[in-house]
Amino acid sequence: MPAAVVAEVREAARGYLRIVARDEDGVIEGAAAAALALAEGFTGQALIAREHVAAMAAAGEWRALPVQPVRSITGGGAVAAVDIDANGTGWVRMAAAGEVRFVAGLAEDWAGLPPAVAQGVVLLAAHLIEARGRDLAPPAAVGALWRPWRRMRIGSARR
Repeated sequence: MPAAVVAEVREAARGYLRIVARDEDGVIEGAAAAALALAEGFTGQALIAREHVAAMAAAGEWRALPVQPVRSITGGGAVAAVDIDANGTGWVRMAAAGEVRFVAGLAEDWAGLPPAVAQGVVLLAAHLIEARGRDLAPPAAVGALWRPWRRMRIGSARR
């Protein structure tokens, strides 16, 4: 995750919790990074556009890239064909095993995220800060805010 995005989430969480002092910025930043990672895991999507690299096996059939939504496929020496479908799934056919470089992400930056996704990240970061050292469940609102953005696959993607 880009450091600038983590810093923006840190500031949003500080504002949400009305924290003025800067002495706990490291803790808040850690919670912000964790909340972003958990959001990506829950939704099954990269939130912020950034470059990814995937090692792909040689195959004549189409294979889905492991991170979504794909914005562009930027390189790979053994790539025979590429496609990005309407759902943002990147597909490649490999002439030989190799790496594929691609850009994937729901938004270009923190400000471009859907408001519900961003609010869920801030709520979860705030929860992680407030619940330090205690075994408390995150607010149900976090899952409710993220659920419409969740991508799930049953089995491997086929084309």
